[in-house]
Amino acid sequence: MALAPSSLSSGDLLADRRFEYARLLETDGDFAAAADLYAQALEIAPGWAACLFALASAQAKAGNATAAREAFETLLALDPEDHFGASLQLSLIGDEPAPDIAPPAYVRALFDDYADRFEASLVEALQYRAPKLIGAAIERVRHGKIFAHALDLGCGTGLMAEALSERVGHMEGVDLSPDMVAAARAKGLYAALREGDVVDDLSRAGEAYDLVTAADVFVYMGDLAAVFAAVSGRLVPGGLFAFSVELSEGEDWVLRPSLRYAHAPEYLGRLALAHGFLIRSMEPADLRLDRGEPVRGLVCVLEMPRAAHSVEIALPARMPEVAAMPAAEAVVLADAEGLPLPG
Repeated sequence: MALAPSSLSSGDLLADRRFEYARLLETDGDFAAAADLYAQALEIAPGWAACLFALASAQAKAGNATAAREAFETLLALDPEDHFGASLQLSLIGDEPAPDIAPPAYVRALFDDYADRFEASLVEALQYRAPKLIGAAIERVRHGKIFAHALDLGCGTGLMAEALSERVGHMEGVDLSPDMVAAARAKGLYAALREGDVVDDLSRAGEAYDLVTAADVFVYMGDLAAVFAAVSGRLVPGGLFAFSVELSEGEDWVLRPSLRYAHAPEYLGRLALAHGFLIRSMEPADLRLDRGEPVRGLVCVLEMPRAAHSVEIALPARMPEVAAMPAAEAVVLADAEGLPLPG
């Protein structure tokens, strides 16, 4: 993650100078020399978390896995809330299993730091398209539908609200990052905005929704069972749950070197079945660019059926292997999948 400006000073001039020289060496690709200078800075300012993170990262880039692991472990002990995502890094360079979700403190710090340049960086430079793709998928499933009461999970700066501005009467948003919530509030598109965890927000007492969206949110969550359960408890019959994920073609979910999670369509299908959803569409798409290459993902629209009954569905091999899915209407998956429709 990018280091926040507030973390870039130890309060000791000599330590700060070594830190800055080390960053210059990293820019030049001399990671071993940078690690040596970071270590010198830590001898002067031993409790400096940002420098410890920089040391661990430089050691990893230099190929010193053991030294990197030790530094990340020390950082995690110093910062148990894990603002720097050390637990994620440890799972990539060691034998530690990946956390079920990214540490909330890490996600909050990441986006608080990113909020003021989020749209310029992501939308303009990386061609981020998830909100528009989700909006288009919703339109294909419910052409012309006006939703009465929607909730945007991980609302960020409000790009999902922009994509659905003419489709929703009352839209609420929730995000972990207070700075992202402030950016969304400035657009004036949400009837209500809250700072907090998405599962906690869904679990609070409140009205039901006829639409729940999550654009580029589940890349910070591996195990999605809790959020599927929480959404299913807040949707009205016939309500839609529309979201994007990055695509895993192997494991149910996996943490990538980007520190973002990817999910397999088979896993999403099992979760949909377990929590009573009907799969209305599950479409592959390029969500954004990463180092100039498209990031493959899925744009999914699930429905909470109006009636509980089952139909047998023969799914293509690349789609979720679900033998019987709750169904209320005719179309189960996109016509492009070539599926038999229930009569």
